[in-house]
Amino acid sequence: MIDYLVFLAISTAIFSLFALGLNLQWGFTGLINFGNIAFMTLGGYTTVLLSLKGVPLILSAIIGAVVAAGLGLIIGLATLRLREDYLGIVTIGVGELIRLVVNNQDLPVGDTWVSGAFGIQSYTLPLTTTPNLFLRLVMIGLLTILAIITLFSLNRWVMASKKSLNNNAIKRTSNQQEFISRLIVGILLGLLTTAIYISGVISLYNYNPKAGLMLLVLMVLAFVFWRLEILVRSPWGRILKSIREDEEIPKALGKNVFWYKLQSLMLGGAIAGIAGAFFAWQLSAIYPDNFQPQLTFDAWIMVILGGSGNNIGTILGAVIYFAYDAITREFLPKIVPLDVERLGAFRIMVIGLILMVLMIWRPQGILGKKEELTLGK
Repeated sequence: MIDYLVFLAISTAIFSLFALGLNLQWGFTGLINFGNIAFMTLGGYTTVLLSLKGVPLILSAIIGAVVAAGLGLIIGLATLRLREDYLGIVTIGVGELIRLVVNNQDLPVGDTWVSGAFGIQSYTLPLTTTPNLFLRLVMIGLLTILAIITLFSLNRWVMASKKSLNNNAIKRTSNQQEFISRLIVGILLGLLTTAIYISGVISLYNYNPKAGLMLLVLMVLAFVFWRLEILVRSPWGRILKSIREDEEIPKALGKNVFWYKLQSLMLGGAIAGIAGAFFAWQLSAIYPDNFQPQLTFDAWIMVILGGSGNNIGTILGAVIYFAYDAITREFLPKIVPLDVERLGAFRIMVIGLILMVLMIWRPQGILGKKEELTLGK
């Protein structure tokens, strides 16, 4: 059970990163990206191939993110001056193109060249060596600090909504709904944080390499989330939002809309590239078929479910998605008498139905705001 919680925490954190990059592009800037998996693929393969050449893992992951950002630069230069739908068409094509190239291209694995279809195995992974007791206690201390900061931030986030409820009588009904939503989400995420913390402490003390990876990805996720929150509240972020609403207005104010779009596409791509590095480390062996277009649409589900233009909502969407995935894998076979293939299709059908109901009941997502809704703009 503990190992499974650690696995779910790693998966959720990786795809939270992946979806945060997409949320920056779509939720805050209005850029349609149906090929986000291309950035993850480049980030993952670049990290793995460089580590096989002896490049330190941290540097390999950073270079992987830079390469993914470079892809964003190339795509942006080619499409961002055209209509928005061209970007969506190009990105989905590029995502599949990169997967097919990796599948059919020989890759430099060590001192030999190996067909990409055979995948890459036996590459360096982070924190695989069992540390001594002092280092394990340091890692537990870092996880403790991270858990405390998370719980404190969730409390402050909920209390901020309560404060606005008390101070604004005109919008009392809508503010009350927001406060209730935040309170429920805060409690759920708080309980999840506690469960992950307890599992992490046990796994780190009796050292499990996956627990070390979990700590690393959670720290990176916390850092990326923190910096994104600062960025989207800065003048740069406000310009992105104005571009999302009507790019003619920032143009009239003398802003270089093309450059801001390009920055958003590149930064979102870099974040997806970092997620690709962690995805490769989690899998321990990567194949082209690990990077299917379906992963992009999984990220879209997370962003839409949690609320586009809301970073906490994106993480909530990832939590709900993986909770649904875990619960249905465990209990659905006991309820629905179907074979494995049909059961997989049924699970996808159910989550599609849930999204349809959500779009009717709350089109802005669970934590999204109607005034920041970009769907159907």
